[in-house]
Amino acid sequence: MTAIAEPIPKQTRVPLPAKLRAPGWYRAALFDVIGFAFGFALTVVIRLAMHQTHPLIDPHAITIVCLITVPIFFLIGIGTCDYWFYWMFGGPTRPENHDQHGAHTWRDYFKVNTDHKVIGVQYVVTSFFFLLVGGMLAMLIRAQLAKPGMNFVTPEEFNGLFSVHATILIFLFVIPVFAGMANFVLPLMIGAPDMAFPRLNALSYWMLPAGGIMLLMSFLAPGGSFASGWTAYAPLSTTMPIGQLFFTLGIQFAGFSSIATALNFLVTIITMRAPGMSFFRLPLLVWANFSTSLLVVIATPFIAASQFMVLLDVALHFNFFNAFVGSHTNGNVLLYQNVFWFYSHPAVYIMILPGFGIISEVIAVKSRKPIFGYRMMAFSLLAIVVLGFTVWAHHMFVSGMPAWIRVPMMVTTCIIALPTGIKVFSWLATLWRGVLHLDTSMLFALGFLTTFSLGGISGIMLAMIPFDIHVSQTYFIVAHIHYVLYGGSLFTIFAGVYYWFPKMTGRMYDERLGRIHFWSTFIFFNLTFGPMHIIGLEGMPRRVADYAEKFADWNLIISIMSWGLGLSTLFFIYNMVASWRGGPRAPGNPWRALTLEWQVSSPPPIFNFDTVPTVVGGPYEYGVPGAVHGIFKSPAEAKPAGTIATSPTPE
Repeated sequence: MTAIAEPIPKQTRVPLPAKLRAPGWYRAALFDVIGFAFGFALTVVIRLAMHQTHPLIDPHAITIVCLITVPIFFLIGIGTCDYWFYWMFGGPTRPENHDQHGAHTWRDYFKVNTDHKVIGVQYVVTSFFFLLVGGMLAMLIRAQLAKPGMNFVTPEEFNGLFSVHATILIFLFVIPVFAGMANFVLPLMIGAPDMAFPRLNALSYWMLPAGGIMLLMSFLAPGGSFASGWTAYAPLSTTMPIGQLFFTLGIQFAGFSSIATALNFLVTIITMRAPGMSFFRLPLLVWANFSTSLLVVIATPFIAASQFMVLLDVALHFNFFNAFVGSHTNGNVLLYQNVFWFYSHPAVYIMILPGFGIISEVIAVKSRKPIFGYRMMAFSLLAIVVLGFTVWAHHMFVSGMPAWIRVPMMVTTCIIALPTGIKVFSWLATLWRGVLHLDTSMLFALGFLTTFSLGGISGIMLAMIPFDIHVSQTYFIVAHIHYVLYGGSLFTIFAGVYYWFPKMTGRMYDERLGRIHFWSTFIFFNLTFGPMHIIGLEGMPRRVADYAEKFADWNLIISIMSWGLGLSTLFFIYNMVASWRGGPRAPGNPWRALTLEWQVSSPPPIFNFDTVPTVVGGPYEYGVPGAVHGIFKSPAEAKPAGTIATSPTPE
């Protein structure tokens, strides 16, 4: 009798635990390890192929590759790319159940989410975390400068402190916090259910903490953090220790995040406006973000190019900027400055144009008056976009550039002040004889008008070639940039957070704490950065860890005032956290505003509107009897009650 062979059992595959298969932090941690292993192996294989076996394992090369692979694998592990990969590999079509859309518990804010409102809150909270980190670095800087002589950090450590401080606050706070506020508000303002590309929106956000962690980790690198300033001028940035590469690659992730967000804004604004919302019925915040997005899409690839060139110089010895590589092959160090500032001067407006939009919303609502010169306000935003690309070389007046190009750059720098002046005088005209409601957001708006105007005046001074040469490397520059970015951008950010806090959280903030926050910030800000103009004119150099004894008194005063400015931020943090947890419930429209985001509940429904609104009038017709911006009827049912003389006419 023949024995029947038993079938060989198939080898059973041990599945990964559910927590490692599902998108989230567990899988992200696993993928970080895989990303490091992949980068390590890739480096070894490439060195073998190129016969670079002495040594085969090069820590410098491995670090460069892993700084690219680990963040990418993190983004995949956290779940930003699951849907795309599923589609790319031919997965069967599955219905969208919106399980990643909307926040039902606080845990949803720590996951990949496609709801623009959740992403907006994620952006804002993450950005304020980096504000606190950058602010603490500023406190260390001022502690070092409180008196002459070395105190508790070395000159190299001091260079790292001010470099990371500036980089974090520019690339990880000011630019993304504006993107976050617009993410929350803009689709609501134009009557859209979400952003045009929700999954790209989620990816845009998660690239931000990936880049931010990379910048902070530079402190752990051998040789210390990157210490070439936020400008990272070559050849300094191409010859520094490996910590500089954390800047070079971290900025790439922040830049790609900005570009993706800007493209999303442009498509959303152009294609997803509610019926009846022509361009000249758009709120000015939408105009501001439309203009900013144009700047981001056009300009940001230039800083990406500059950092790629630095990376290629360091990793593959391309010698774009190396001026000491022999005859006929000399690099050009001024090439870096031209490429960098062609982005970075428009970036100044990327960091303030959204703030202009916020101030327009706050002033119109809190003064109960239509915006004066609505169309000129919109056109001036577009004029800044165009003129912003004509002034980059005024940052290079002391670089040895040809003398003949200085005068045209000086002229265009003066001209670009005109559209900004139009906005300032339009805001003042809006305030004139208005019924002013001086709550916290309005106080910050008025504080912005004061401090930003002072920063603008010093900016005109710096446009003058002889004056710019005289103060180029002094604390006058430090004072100017802080009056523009702190007194300008940050004041508008505070105004916007207080204005939209009820809409974002469904809670009202403590008005008394808000006023204390404003006055302490306004007073300590001016006492901190105002005296820097004086010591700058007297010759106090910037970016130094020590200074002459004659500047000691002013520096001690500045340091004391700066610590007061830092402490004033604690009022804001406590107010926001306590109010979000237990503040009074917010009504749908506590400010009696006309724009669409205030016509829904606070916080808004998951998909924004139960019925698509129809826009029938301008957004700022305060004080006009019977004025309505939008109604929740179909276009066929929507019939304007009448023509209002001051309403912007549709296209």
